[in-house]
Amino acid sequence: MELGMGDLRSWRETATLTLLVMAGLSALSFAKELTVEELKDRVASASIPERPALCIEISERQVEAAGRFYVADEIDKAQAALVDVVAFSELARDYAIQSHKREKQSEIAIRKMTRKLTNLKHSVAREDQEQIQETIDRLERVRDDLLAAMFPNGVKK
Repeated sequence: MELGMGDLRSWRETATLTLLVMAGLSALSFAKELTVEELKDRVASASIPERPALCIEISERQVEAAGRFYVADEIDKAQAALVDVVAFSELARDYAIQSHKREKQSEIAIRKMTRKLTNLKHSVAREDQEQIQETIDRLERVRDDLLAAMFPNGVKK
C-alpha cells in the first residue's frame, strides 16, 4: 500500500496530536502535588537514597507554611512548622550522609531555607524571632555537618 502526501501529512498530524494528548495527561498526573502528610508517609517506605529529597521537600514546604502562619497570626502552627523544618532537615542530612547521595543538593536547599528564615525573622514580632533564630542555628549546624561530610579533609589552603 502506498501513501500519498496528503495521507502522510494526516498521519503526522494524528501522531503529533496523540503525543500532545499523552504528554498533557502525563503532566496532569504529576500536577497533583502530594501533601506534607503524604510526603511524611512516603519517607518511611522510600529507599535510603530517595529519602533526603523527600525530607528536603517537606522542610521547604514547612518553611513556606511557617511564613504564611506568621502572616495569619497563627503562631502555634508556625512554630509547629518550624519544628518540622528542623526535624526533616536533620533527617535529610542523616540520610544524605548515610547514602552519600544528595549531600550537595541538601546543603544548597538548607542554605536557601536559612536565607528565607532570616528574612522571615525580620518581619515578625520580636517575641517570635527567638524560635526562628533557633531554627536558623540548627539549620546552620546541619549545613556544617553536610559540608564536613563532603569535604572531610577541610578546605585546602
